[in-house]
Amino acid sequence: MSVYLVVFVVLSYFVWIKCIYNRHRRTLVKSLKNVLDVSPGRELDSADIRALIVTAHPDDECMFFAPTIIRLVELNASVHLLCLSEGNYYHQGAQRKQELLNSCAVLGIPGSRVTIVDHKKLPDDPKTEWSVSLVSSVIVKHIRAHSFNMVLTFDGRGVSGHANHIAIHKAVSHLGSSGQVPNDCCLLSLVTVGLIRKYISFLELPLSWLLPSCLLCTTGSQGYRQAKVSLEIDTWLAETGRWLLLESAHVFLAPLNKGMYSICAENARAGTKFGKRDATAEQR
Repeated sequence: MSVYLVVFVVLSYFVWIKCIYNRHRRTLVKSLKNVLDVSPGRELDSADIRALIVTAHPDDECMFFAPTIIRLVELNASVHLLCLSEGNYYHQGAQRKQELLNSCAVLGIPGSRVTIVDHKKLPDDPKTEWSVSLVSSVIVKHIRAHSFNMVLTFDGRGVSGHANHIAIHKAVSHLGSSGQVPNDCCLLSLVTVGLIRKYISFLELPLSWLLPSCLLCTTGSQGYRQAKVSLEIDTWLAETGRWLLLESAHVFLAPLNKGMYSICAENARAGTKFGKRDATAEQR
């Protein structure tokens, strides 16, 4: 009897995952309308979405943001990527720069929409404290130059705890709190999850659904294949156990919170529950 119960529970859990997945695939546009404050009676056109993904190193885009990028590209949104270093920690900057461009091409971002910063004060180094004012300046110039209305980056724990990731969060938080971000620009942060949740792969989905977040991007089989190919491009990942990342929850889903300071407080007050969680990965 206990065997049948276990089988029933397991099957029910997989059915639950499938239902949540289908629901969020259908309601992503509705969630985006809410995040972007699009009026209820107006349809969300792909031209309305001008998104900027801000990362610290080549490989961040495929390790952490692949589900987000893939889903936005599927909606024909204008997706750009700003990488604040060449990833030269192991003196492979030129190679990793090209690998980043190749990875973005696989995920759906053309090279013309990828900007890679090479600044001596922004080295790829977990022991170096990046200047918040410098990072803020680089990001806000990019936002204003391209009129982005959505900026997505790491949360306060940096997803993997990397100091460079956390510096970006602090910089974007500073821009938001000081009013330097245009009023129509929405700030979203990728949610850091624990080690166990990260490596239970797609089984993480119900947990993300139950916890508060503003937007949840999930990938299907095609999206997983794209993310896998983009991961396989990166030399550094190949040398440090890429197979673990192929089963990471970040390859399948990305939970995002609106704003840099609170977890969708405005949605909670309105009694509205939207998408769910995203994010985590290895620290170098």
